[in-house]
Amino acid sequence: MSCNDRDNDRDMIELLGNVLPAVANQMRLPLSNIHGAAAALIPPELREQDEACDVNAAILYQGYYRMLRVMNNLASASILKESTPFVKKNLELVQWLREICLVAEPVLREKKITMHYSCDLTAHIVAVEKYYLERLVWNLLSNAAKYTPKGGKITVSLRLRERYVYLSVADTGCGMTDEEKKAAFSRYAHCEPSLNHGIGLGLPLCWRIAEGHGGRLVLESVKGQGTCVTVCLPDERSDAAQLRDHQGFDYHGGFQPHLVELADALSYQSFLQKNMD
Repeated sequence: MSCNDRDNDRDMIELLGNVLPAVANQMRLPLSNIHGAAAALIPPELREQDEACDVNAAILYQGYYRMLRVMNNLASASILKESTPFVKKNLELVQWLREICLVAEPVLREKKITMHYSCDLTAHIVAVEKYYLERLVWNLLSNAAKYTPKGGKITVSLRLRERYVYLSVADTGCGMTDEEKKAAFSRYAHCEPSLNHGIGLGLPLCWRIAEGHGGRLVLESVKGQGTCVTVCLPDERSDAAQLRDHQGFDYHGGFQPHLVELADALSYQSFLQKNMD
């Protein structure tokens, strides 16, 4: 490795570990102020009475929620420079994942996407880091919704095989070429964000979260047919007592966290007053 390569690696570690979370922290207060001002200027009763006002408010909230999602991913970026295992706590995965799907399903229905949860298990307890695993699931759902057209389908499945639990999110979207699959986990490192692909932190974060659990992430995709991302988690329980859950920097502006997590995939119609109640 050349001196320039080592310098670039150090710069990237500094960026991921310190700069991006600091940027997220600086974004929090202005976004909170925007939310407060918007709620005061365009209260729900005004939106209900004025259709044009409601549309403009929906466009504003769409942008606001997308910024919140970017902020939350930036805040989590510091884990990309780490390699230590997560501290895990026992969690009943079957109902936990079902509840996430139940929350996501009506939002995806607005986009004319069918949501399906597949699991043959009645219940199953696994040691996980709940905060980060939830971020992983929402990132995968957001990616699937973003690239699945109207009439498509997203399937979330949970299955047990030998010593691993497999959590998969599959879609019938546009799929990826081999070149796109290779770049999917490192786009953020090449500074190639776009309006269509965001800043590229989603899959790298998911990869690190799987790794932090002692597992791995598998990406399968065929261009024109869809994508399936599977996280393989060790099927083990924790004997250690944990006094409190992870207190992640995760801000949702006070309400509708599922709209934050799926904001990149939704049109402004999802933020009309009737859908915000």
